[in-house]
Amino acid sequence: MASSNNRTSTYTQVSTSSDHDRPRSSDAKKDMWSSMLDGVASGKKLPEKNILVLGGSAESQREFLEALSGEDARKPQDRQSSKHPPIANNFALGYTYHDVLDADHEDILARLSIYLLADPSPSFTPLLQPLLTPQTIPNTLIVILLDWSQPWFWLRELRDWIRLLRTLLVSLNNECKEKMEEVMISWRDRGRGGNALDGGGTSSTTDSDVSLPLGPGEWEEALGLPLCVVCQNSDRIEMLEKERSWKEEEFDFVLQTLRTVLLKHGASLIYTIPSVTSPLQSLIHSSLSIHSLLKRQPLKHNVIDRDKVVVPPNWDSWGKIRVLREGFDVEAVNNGWSIDIEETYESNSHVNGDTAKDSEPVRAPGGAVEAFEEVIRDPSLDALQATAHESNGLKLEVSSVDPQTFLSTQLEILDKLRQDASGMDNSRLARGRLGSPSFEGDEAHADEGRVNEHIGPVQFNMGGIQVDADDMLQRLKERQSYQTPDPASPGQVSSPDGKSQNEALASFFAGLMKRGGGSAASSPKPGL
Repeated sequence: MASSNNRTSTYTQVSTSSDHDRPRSSDAKKDMWSSMLDGVASGKKLPEKNILVLGGSAESQREFLEALSGEDARKPQDRQSSKHPPIANNFALGYTYHDVLDADHEDILARLSIYLLADPSPSFTPLLQPLLTPQTIPNTLIVILLDWSQPWFWLRELRDWIRLLRTLLVSLNNECKEKMEEVMISWRDRGRGGNALDGGGTSSTTDSDVSLPLGPGEWEEALGLPLCVVCQNSDRIEMLEKERSWKEEEFDFVLQTLRTVLLKHGASLIYTIPSVTSPLQSLIHSSLSIHSLLKRQPLKHNVIDRDKVVVPPNWDSWGKIRVLREGFDVEAVNNGWSIDIEETYESNSHVNGDTAKDSEPVRAPGGAVEAFEEVIRDPSLDALQATAHESNGLKLEVSSVDPQTFLSTQLEILDKLRQDASGMDNSRLARGRLGSPSFEGDEAHADEGRVNEHIGPVQFNMGGIQVDADDMLQRLKERQSYQTPDPASPGQVSSPDGKSQNEALASFFAGLMKRGGGSAASSPKPGL
């Protein structure tokens, strides 16, 4: 009986303990549904990736977005997700988003939040700070846009953006800085050892592979975030050849300079052409660790085709840069770039208040920007220099003179002009007095003789008398030349030849009768 009672007591204790520990049915259902919903939510949650697009205009930024979503835009249009999201990039910090689809265009691999900024003004730094947190830093890529329409500004634009990024990243808190350091360490180890990243964004090296040590100039100026430089509209290279007379030396120099500068930041480089398929998508996706299980394409480098250049991250080196063309001083460009990005600016404000573009750096000797712009010159500056050479190479200078000194010199000039004007009036008066009628008459006779040579004598019939018009005019002029009456003969007018007016008239009409002898009225009749 004792053992029986002990068993009953033990069973009762176990049963009581089990009933106490067992949850209620409602709580169990609630926990079960919560765990299931959490699992579904985590499975459906899309990876969030961020891209900071810096530089370019509103139009060129749209072209970049179209190139980034080029393959996805050709997917079937019956899906609701095929609608293109709006792009707001006309003012300050713009924004849009893009869903990255798998190869079959059915599954969404990730969602890209794309922020766009066209002006490297430091005043926009507070807009970018909230975008960089310990959670977003590992999933963020920086893209800088350049355009082949103005390659002579490239290094200056890169310098301004790098300086802005350095200022931005330094202003972050310590937690963000630690996360950026982890990101840069992982990036330095990705794809090293001569193997490029594949389309899935993973390194083709195995865990047993040992990464090669860093070469000279590699990762010397790490930014803390991956960087990709996109040079748009590379089809304008032909225009530079035709209109600017560029040769292979200029194109190689631009590429070698860009590769040397970007090597210091561990950045990638790509040339793109509008509406032409390029590895841009693969490069951006691999930089953000977005990979497809259905389709993997290796990201291959290309430094041979000058309009289709692709330089993946961690692929380039000084040796490869020198091979492109001999004589390129890669060490000088590398050192000069470190000087350029550390320079301080002097703001030159203009009327429009646009100090961001008008700010000029305090140039240090040996800067990479200065060396680049000496070879790749701005055509507008060449035109100004040509104008300066035409004016004996003198630069336009503005100087001020004391007002009294200026007025005294002007007084001397006015006196001289007054004297010249007075002398000119006297000479005109003298010419008027010396201009005799005989001189004017001689000139008139000369003109009349030249006319007569062309038209010959002019004759007409007047009352049956043939009259020579030239002779009549001459006699009328002689009649008008009589001046004053002779004092000895008050009723007569003296003529230059001493004949009276009546005698002159009689002689005139007698002459007319004689000159008309050839007419029928004046000819004698036969037999009379």
